[in-house]
Amino acid sequence: MKVANILSNEEVIDTFVNTHLEGNYDFLQEDLMKLANAFIAKAKPAIQKEERDFCVDIARSVNHLVADKIASVRRQM
Repeated sequence: MKVANILSNEEVIDTFVNTHLEGNYDFLQEDLMKLANAFIAKAKPAIQKEERDFCVDIARSVNHLVADKIASVRRQM
């Protein structure tokens, strides 16, 4: 799955440099971007589900019929 670059090269490198790791690793910038995109792609479905569930909860607080319809349409997809 191709993921849009959510993080810039600079953000990925900054995060890598400022994250305490047990070993000394020397990754190429391209490999760091591949890893970042792989982690994002892996987490993306769970994040999307959580956001959708939250939106249904908000809709339910205003109108339970609308929320039920949204949930129904999502299940059919």
